[in-house]
Amino acid sequence: MIRLDGIEVRFGDFTALKDINIHVKEGEFYTFLGPSGCGKTTTLRTITGFIEPALGTVTVKGKDITHVPVEKRNIGMVFQNYALFPTMSVYENIAFGMRVKKVNKTDIDRRVKEMAVKVDLTEQQLTRKVAELSGGQQQRVAIARALVNNPEIICLDEPLSNLDAKLRVQLREELKEMQRKFGITTVYVTHDQEEALTLSDCIAVFNKGFIEQIGTPNEIYSHSQTEFVCNFIGDINKLTPATVAGIAAQTGRSLNPEAASYVRLERIHVNDPGTAGRALFPAKVAGAEYFGLYIKYHLELAGQELKCIDKNDGRQYLKQGDAVEVSIDPADLMVY
Repeated sequence: MIRLDGIEVRFGDFTALKDINIHVKEGEFYTFLGPSGCGKTTTLRTITGFIEPALGTVTVKGKDITHVPVEKRNIGMVFQNYALFPTMSVYENIAFGMRVKKVNKTDIDRRVKEMAVKVDLTEQQLTRKVAELSGGQQQRVAIARALVNNPEIICLDEPLSNLDAKLRVQLREELKEMQRKFGITTVYVTHDQEEALTLSDCIAVFNKGFIEQIGTPNEIYSHSQTEFVCNFIGDINKLTPATVAGIAAQTGRSLNPEAASYVRLERIHVNDPGTAGRALFPAKVAGAEYFGLYIKYHLELAGQELKCIDKNDGRQYLKQGDAVEVSIDPADLMVY
């Protein structure tokens, strides 16, 4: 559906993107993930036409659109601040693009009302000024405005970043459901790892103008290809050489203690009877964070601190100072 081949973007002497190669399939929810300034928004703006690359090509359905103007690309765009007109009504905001294209009034009215139903905006809300709406309602207006022209692709640039945590989670679910309903190819930019993991079919992880890894959420999280991805996605433990040497000695696995070795929090087992194939270590609870669904423990083990997550089954709640047995499977290590 969308292909970026050898994309390079420069701003003066600064190279913002270098050799970006991406293939977004039709109907896919594809996310660009990375820290601020890594190139994800620049890549999105290259797809939409706001930025023209110095090198490389952008193709949609096999057609080269690298030098096609923004307005002729048939790509919907939802900006971080929604870019709505606050003094206009919701109806006028959604209709704006069609009026610019000189669509007749009857078609505008029909399409605005049909789109409002699809994104759960009431007829009463259509008459209100955008400034009177909540953040979540404004987001739906921005999406409706982007979709009302029947684009082949919709691009969203951090559309949830200005919302509070609870609303972000709610709208994340609505956004994914909406994307499924429309079946539209979606390119999404975020710095939020949880957002990327829950929404995406495929993720490209950016770092300093390069792509570190492309894969499914599970591949990115469980099989991080680089040390940057491993550290950026989710919480993780870096093991000391002594701990790695202990795992190797107990399990007979060939491990290099001097290599950078990591293990995810949920792969650290505490007081678990199923220890076959794992290395066992005595440890002490240094602290606990209670999250309801799970408890995050901070452990002291052989001169290093480890974090682990224990499912809250209501039976075991460890306290500071408790002695525990920790088990680690060498197969769960990510080594760089």
